[in-house]
Amino acid sequence: MIQGLLDLASAFGLSTSSGLNAYIPMLTLALLARFTSLVKLEEPWSYITNWWIIGLLIVLLAIEELADKIPAVDTVNDVIQTLIRPTAGAIVFAATTQSTIHMHPVLALGCGLILAGSVHAVKSGARPVLTMTTAGTANPIVSVIEDIVSAVTSFIAIIFPYLIIVWCLLLITLIVLFMRWRRNRAQERAR
Repeated sequence: MIQGLLDLASAFGLSTSSGLNAYIPMLTLALLARFTSLVKLEEPWSYITNWWIIGLLIVLLAIEELADKIPAVDTVNDVIQTLIRPTAGAIVFAATTQSTIHMHPVLALGCGLILAGSVHAVKSGARPVLTMTTAGTANPIVSVIEDIVSAVTSFIAIIFPYLIIVWCLLLITLIVLFMRWRRNRAQERAR
């Protein structure tokens, strides 16, 4: 029972971080499942531990990292990632919950799809505004921050799944504070 709840917390953390970067959570899950006993993946999800899949994830991550740092290219990348990030979220959610919870695969895929898709929608909606307000100068910095958040969330989700709730509350608090700061700044400019 406890392991099932921890796996569910891991699934939530990995899926939401997939909304920021599709490949970091998948690669984290694949590497930790391959080299540690922290993650046990059932069939067919164990195929992501295959060396060819790990290599492909590394190549795709490198492409994503380059594309997401260049203004204008990152907007095109976000359009392309609209299909990929929710799919990655669905895969990691289903892979993480199958061994202990035995959640129906369609339900698990749907949960991951919604979680990653929601995070991606917020990210891809905010990025053009950021590009316009900073003339693209903040895009690489924000992209690095997103990657760090995705990586940290992925590791926490697997290693300390009970901290996912605390981590999510922290992220929500930071987002609310940023939105207030931005609103206050806009009101000051309007005066």
